[in-house]
Amino acid sequence: MKKRLVTRKIMAVATAAAMAASALTACGSSGTQATEAAKTEAAKTEAATQAPAAETEKASEKDASEAVTIKFQYWADNTDYSALMQDIIKKFNAENGKGITVVGEEQPWDGGAYAENLFNAKMGGSDVDVSTWKLTSTPLFVNNDLLLDLTPYVDTMDTKSDIDDNIYNVMKQAGGDDSKMFVMPWNIQVLYVYYRPSIFEKAGITEVPKTYEEFLEDIKKCTLDTDGDGKTDVYGFGMRGAKGGQEPWGSFVYGEGGSFEDLTSEASVAGMQDFIDLYTNGYVPPTATSDGFNEIIANFQSGLTAMTIHHTGSSAKMEEIFGDDVSAFAFPAGKGQWTSMGDTETVIFSSCEHPDAAFEWVKYLATGEGQKMWCEGTGNVPVSKTVGAGEYFQNNRFMKASLDGESYAGIIPIRDTTTEWISDLWPNTVAQALTGDITAADAMQILQDGLWK
Repeated sequence: MKKRLVTRKIMAVATAAAMAASALTACGSSGTQATEAAKTEAAKTEAATQAPAAETEKASEKDASEAVTIKFQYWADNTDYSALMQDIIKKFNAENGKGITVVGEEQPWDGGAYAENLFNAKMGGSDVDVSTWKLTSTPLFVNNDLLLDLTPYVDTMDTKSDIDDNIYNVMKQAGGDDSKMFVMPWNIQVLYVYYRPSIFEKAGITEVPKTYEEFLEDIKKCTLDTDGDGKTDVYGFGMRGAKGGQEPWGSFVYGEGGSFEDLTSEASVAGMQDFIDLYTNGYVPPTATSDGFNEIIANFQSGLTAMTIHHTGSSAKMEEIFGDDVSAFAFPAGKGQWTSMGDTETVIFSSCEHPDAAFEWVKYLATGEGQKMWCEGTGNVPVSKTVGAGEYFQNNRFMKASLDGESYAGIIPIRDTTTEWISDLWPNTVAQALTGDITAADAMQILQDGLWK
């Protein structure tokens, strides 16, 4: 299906805010000739000695004349993260060696209004050069020619291969043009499957599922009556049927070979049917139709469910409760494979007077020391393969599961219909499908029409 780029510019402001609520060169005597030769040689020596000093002085004057300042706007989730960003800025300024000075200014996230405020500021002539970013804001800014196409910079970047091609493709997808990339990767969150090893052991499962089909079977095996009273005490999977559940649900659709591009395909409908079957056959809690984030996490932490889907943001509390009796694996591949990616990036505005210097800064955040400092300091998942290969990330089982899913992680298509689709249409339609009021095919037709109309 041909994708439509968002064209309703003002409508996109609301879309960006709702979906988010988330960087610089012959005559004379022989005696006279000898004397003159000596003088000439001395003069050459003096000139040779003075030349480097003169060149150094020139270089210094050139550096001073080419020194540039990049104005960088960002949000931070807390004061510790803000202090960390300022430390990264100081380190870059001290070490870049190119006369680039980044001046960082924090602005509040304000429930997602950050993007709308930034848009209004740039339309009013703001001199911000670089900003932290969410992909959902991209269409609005692209349609108003506010973002710099980073493709020429990325294509010649010496660390280009340090970021997975899938991540670049997601950035391009957000801008609606596969030939241009307006957004620079920075850090992400990747959904994976949490599981309880002790419950796997009780169910006779000796290793995590390697395929989508094995995953479905393990959900069934982990649905247990532990006390023999004929009632289910542990459900195999914690299903999120309320708002936000479209992200883990998408993994089921792709597991059967479906996609968001055509939700009515036979494969997509099969993925929806798998989702429905888990509910109707009692492999998920009966409250799944209305369970949101708080409920699926509470059910997992109480031992009611053996598996659920979330990201590293929940891992600290999980470890606090279970210790070693909690682990994770990337959502396994079936006929297709997909998991949801949360994102934070950077952009350079088209009004920036020193784009080369600005790119040095965003590159530093993506693949340089700034990447390592930020991701280790905040617990976010790095986009740099080099950083991700470090002990800090490889020795953390939850980070490892995130990194394992990086090559196939993606986003819900960004359209002017997406906000309503996520907030209302998806949960209401899926609830009807789970309870048998409509068929899987009917549900997917409604979802297709609502997203792509």
